[in-house]
Amino acid sequence: MSGERSGVQARRSTVGSPLHLTLNIERVLTLASRQDVRAEFRFAPDAPWAVSVQFVVEGGPSVHWRIGRDLLQQGLYSMSGLGSIQMWPSGSEERTTARLQLTSGNMAALFELPVPPLAEWLECTYQLVPAGVELAELDWDTAATALLRAPETRTD
Repeated sequence: MSGERSGVQARRSTVGSPLHLTLNIERVLTLASRQDVRAEFRFAPDAPWAVSVQFVVEGGPSVHWRIGRDLLQQGLYSMSGLGSIQMWPSGSEERTTARLQLTSGNMAALFELPVPPLAEWLECTYQLVPAGVELAELDWDTAATALLRAPETRTD
C-alpha cells in the first residue's frame, strides 16, 4: 500500500485537542483485498502509558483495544511488540505506512496505518506527558494496597 491510497487518511475528531485522533485505515484481508476501518485513538493523561483504540467497521461491529503508547511510537519506525500486539513500518522506502497486527486466541487482524498523522498525534501526547514520567503521578501506596488485597472468594 502506498501513502497515496485514498482510503488511508486522518482527521482530528476534536480540533486543537491532542487527546483524540480518528484515522481511516485499512484491514489487510489478502494481498489484493482490503477493508476500510475507522480507528479512533484516545489518550488519557491520567493513564498515559496506553492508548485506547476503537476499530469501527461501517455496518459492522467495533472492537476496543488498549495499546502501549511506546509500542505505537516505536512501531512507526521499527519492529515493536510481542505476542498479541505487534507493529512495524511497511516495507516501502517512504515508510508512509505502518502495519499493526492484533491477535486474540486463534483470531488475527492486520491493519495498515498512515505514519505521518499518527506520529504527529503521538508527539502531541508526549508533549502532554513526556516519556519516562508516565508513572510519576501514580499513588504507589494505593496501587500496592489494591494488588495485595485478597481476591473476593465466592461461595455458593
